[in-house]
Amino acid sequence: MVLNSKTTWTIAVISDTHGLLRPEAIAALQGADYIIHAGDIGDAAILAKLAAIAPLTTVRGNVDREPWTRKIPASNVLEVGNISIYVLHNLNELDLNPKAAGFAAVISGHTHQPKQEWRDEVLYFNPGSAGPRRFKLPVAVGRLRIQEGKIVSEVIELKIRS
Repeated sequence: MVLNSKTTWTIAVISDTHGLLRPEAIAALQGADYIIHAGDIGDAAILAKLAAIAPLTTVRGNVDREPWTRKIPASNVLEVGNISIYVLHNLNELDLNPKAAGFAAVISGHTHQPKQEWRDEVLYFNPGSAGPRRFKLPVAVGRLRIQEGKIVSEVIELKIRS
């Protein structure tokens, strides 16, 4: 999908929900122009709830094996203005050179660890896991702000009610 009628966009990023879409995650995604789910969805109802907030790009994760997930691609591309974003679940399965292919960002999940790093002028962004807590890792989502051809990323740690 291509978004290009504006000059500034907010892209919410969520991953590894594993069947749990927390109210805190829904609240953090509000106001986004677009949402990316980077896989390990776990429940088709999650995609419907996210799509009710904003248009959605998603990929299938390694735990997404039910019949309804077959129509979800393993990788996807979102173009926002003049920015191209490549989305896959497991960064270790990246089979292209993002810079050479013209991507400004690579979005992934899988590790449950939030990470944002620039390599070779490409943003590699993992929002962490928004689903069940794993070990002592934070429960988090992410946000990309795209303006004038530049990307600013942010990890948002969710304050989970006890």
